[in-house]
Amino acid sequence: MTQGTAIARVITSMAQLQERFAIVPATDDNFFPEWRDRLPELTAAEQSFLDKIKYRFDRHRASGEMAESTVNMLVVAHLLELAGFYDEPFLITNEYAVEMELQDRDEVLRGRIDTLVFLQQFWSLVVESKRSISFEAGIPQLLAYMMASPPSGEPLYGMVTDGSLYMFVKLVNQNPAIYDFSDVFSLLLLRENKLYRVLQVLKQFANTMKMRDSLKKN
Repeated sequence: MTQGTAIARVITSMAQLQERFAIVPATDDNFFPEWRDRLPELTAAEQSFLDKIKYRFDRHRASGEMAESTVNMLVVAHLLELAGFYDEPFLITNEYAVEMELQDRDEVLRGRIDTLVFLQQFWSLVVESKRSISFEAGIPQLLAYMMASPPSGEPLYGMVTDGSLYMFVKLVNQNPAIYDFSDVFSLLLLRENKLYRVLQVLKQFANTMKMRDSLKKN
């Protein structure tokens, strides 16, 4: 009988991910320019609101450990709204169940994605918020969820965060799948609000995906 296991339990390192999937890191520096090149400018109002979000997060963090749901309410939900992912042409859902059968291992991997953004039937953005495990362990789990997307050859974007740290991922789900990471952005910095950069990257993803969708329709 095929064994069912939770992604969060069996994939906590890149080695465990690579044991199960044909996935390799990108070797081209231009594979993932979306997180760093020609980022959209933020308005003064957006910057002011991001400062408020960071202040709220810092105040809650100072009082002790926060649950994933609290991180999502305080920060992630606002970032997705400001980036435009709640509006057309996107659709958004949370706690999205995924299941992948790995026939060569007689194993079924199951899990729930914290936040999934759709563009038509294509997975556009996967967000994984982690407080129960280390930020680093959340990265291979995010990639595992992204590997559950329908193979299309189209880029898929992801973000992993524990509230304090943020990193972006790009994956092209082909054979083998290719991935790359952005830098890590930290809210632990006292004199700089890295949520500015995080929002710029999310806006860039949204613009890129809308442009790609428009080209397909034309």
